Amino acid sequence: MPYTFDLVGVSPILSFFYQQQELNEQPAPGVEYLGNRKCTLDTFIESVQTVSPQRGWNVDQVVDTVINFWMNNAESIQYWKTRLEDAGQENLLVARVADLKFLRNTFESLLEF
Repeated sequence: MPYTFDLVGVSPILSFFYQQQELNEQPAPGVEYLGNRKCTLDTFIESVQTVSPQRGWNVDQVVDTVINFWMNNAESIQYWKTRLEDAGQENLLVARVADLKFLRNTFESLLEF
């Protein structure tokens, strides 16, 4: 099963916490949002290693997806690292990891009339 990983923004810690609580009430089976105080490969690998087994995802494939993102998106990573530093210590860098098929179906359903 292919996966996707992307950095999606910077969020205040409390906002991210409340959003996660709302998502837990109506869990989406194919997507997970991760918040970290640091913009490093290691912190996101640790995060996906934690959530992948809970989701029934192949941990090695998810980790490979994160590593591939890190290897191929240096400009984006630097951009978000700078935004996180500018935002201050009370903020998190938010990333999305998802089952690619689930995410594709979700986006396609948004386009249907």
